[in-house]
Amino acid sequence: MKEIFVEKFKQNLVILNIGEYYATPKKEGIATVLGSCVSACIFEEGGGIGGMNHILLPGDFRDEEIFLSPVSRFGMYAMELLMGELIKLHVDRDRLRAKVFGGAEIIGSHVSGVGLTNINFVKSFLSMEKIPIVSSDLGGKTARKIYFFPHSGKVLVKKIIHNVGKISTIEDKYREKLKYEI
Repeated sequence: MKEIFVEKFKQNLVILNIGEYYATPKKEGIATVLGSCVSACIFEEGGGIGGMNHILLPGDFRDEEIFLSPVSRFGMYAMELLMGELIKLHVDRDRLRAKVFGGAEIIGSHVSGVGLTNINFVKSFLSMEKIPIVSSDLGGKTARKIYFFPHSGKVLVKKIIHNVGKISTIEDKYREKLKYEI
């Protein structure tokens, strides 16, 4: 995770890598690049507090097994860490809303079905937590750059057509690393 000032937005942006999360009450942005990974942008409607994570959930699950598999702990862990940070910032859980992105089946990925698995996981988790999804851009075959502004709940999405192979390679390397941590 790193923080940079972006003149275009006239504010700081915290850049997330795979497996990272960040929550803030400040007027700053959070950004990441997604291929088959998903990000949940969770914010308190009207409260100026929010956060985002970057989840890579390896494996292949049937929907009813999504929370039972040992590899689901990575996605579950990322969601629980983000929720914990938001609770520490004293959000009103009844006003939490989510915007979710990613889950593409990008060309070059060595593991098929990961994007859909990630989508199913994040939707199931948010449903279980009773956090409504108010906006999403999921699936497809295109990587995305996400800019989330927790203070307002605004999200900007830029589709990435170039460098998709590089994104796929980064995700594959991270996925391979996780195999040895299970």
